[in-house]
Amino acid sequence: MEAPELLSPAGTVKNMRYAFAYGADAVYAGQPRYSLRVRNNDFRVDNLHEGIAYAHERGKAFYVASNTAPHNSKLRTYLRDMEPVIEAGPDALIMSDPGLTMMIRERWPDQVIHLSVQSNVVNYAAATFWQRQGIRRIILSRELSLQEIGQIRAECPDLEIETFVHGALCIAYSGRCLLSGYFNRRDPNQGTCTNACRWKYHTVTAAEDETGDLVPANAAHDASGIWTPGQDRRQDGGMIASAGGREGQDTLSALIEDRSRPGEPMPMYEDEHGTYIMNSKDLRAVQHVPRLAEMGVTSLKIEGRTKSPYYVARTAQVYRRAIDDAMAGRPFDMRLMDELENLANRGYTEGFYRRHVHDEYQNYELGHSVGVHQQYVGEVLGYDPARGVLDIDVKNRFEVGDGMELMLPGGNRRFALERIENKRGEAVGVAPGSGHVVRIPVPGEAIAPERIEFALLMRDLA
Repeated sequence: MEAPELLSPAGTVKNMRYAFAYGADAVYAGQPRYSLRVRNNDFRVDNLHEGIAYAHERGKAFYVASNTAPHNSKLRTYLRDMEPVIEAGPDALIMSDPGLTMMIRERWPDQVIHLSVQSNVVNYAAATFWQRQGIRRIILSRELSLQEIGQIRAECPDLEIETFVHGALCIAYSGRCLLSGYFNRRDPNQGTCTNACRWKYHTVTAAEDETGDLVPANAAHDASGIWTPGQDRRQDGGMIASAGGREGQDTLSALIEDRSRPGEPMPMYEDEHGTYIMNSKDLRAVQHVPRLAEMGVTSLKIEGRTKSPYYVARTAQVYRRAIDDAMAGRPFDMRLMDELENLANRGYTEGFYRRHVHDEYQNYELGHSVGVHQQYVGEVLGYDPARGVLDIDVKNRFEVGDGMELMLPGGNRRFALERIENKRGEAVGVAPGSGHVVRIPVPGEAIAPERIEFALLMRDLA
């Protein structure tokens, strides 16, 4: 049995470095103009060259996402903009649009192409079709069960298969969502998703005006006739109005207001099937790594190109251990699921991998992040091995007496914090938060310099 590749997200060069330090075999990034991550993405051409070179120097792989749903304007510039990317030597392009795929294959026939999850492959016939078009790897749709993945693997033995194991899930078919475009005119399929499915909404009683549009019912107006936000709202955020609707339909109508955009209500309808604005739990499938490895999945993918270095490091570390355990024949370590609880999450789900979840995993199906018992509090800037002290760039508050974990490539170290010094060497009781640099002692043997470069600090929560 060959070990599956561990594929981590790289929204930034820094995140890429952390991914490799903590065990990733490969990373994926994308040009802002042609991938689905415009924001928090510093992989312009120069950084793509730097990143690809960095990966190859370490025997790692670097994939470039080029998976936008392009309109005509992007076609005119595509091949020109891709020339310096191809020159950098990416191990594969991740693509979804047949037209762009055709253009790449005609211009650069030897370039390896992986089919993006945006293409929604859910059966072996579709996988075979794309393989015949010269696609080397299929990134399967998130909506597949373990059994269905196994069937595709069996029917397409010579095709590389990649599947997601961790990260955000879309309230759409593997990402083809229109909410952000509808609400904000920011098209998710062009890389500008505002994650509208995850906003916290208030509802406002609505009624139809003479033109059939929804307007606030019984709303307060000032002298200029402008609606005053925050009026006529139920505190629990529930639906409160029955307005509009169509004859013969039992339809509720309301205006919803995102708390960060007061005064900008948006229409919402609810029928007997409910509403379609939801906040999905996050995918966590580390417990299925042994099964996926056994069936011969080529690559296990972690979502999160807009996440922090801590997220990238923690997920890479945990899934690396899960893969290594599986390859060594060791039983799955349930503590790995606990370690992922330390990441901020919206509650975890294993997605569609199993249709009926066994009782063994019920405790890990919580609706909120109540299991979080650690917080990321600092990045290590330097280390004095003679004194056994670390210089910490503080990200979140911590204090003397806290239980701490120093996260290191190759293994973590736990200790109780006995002292904090400020930049003047004075003892202080608290590291207040972001913007401060402090020094703390770490008991135990000296830490190798190559491990310190990517060290991160966490504190235990009470």
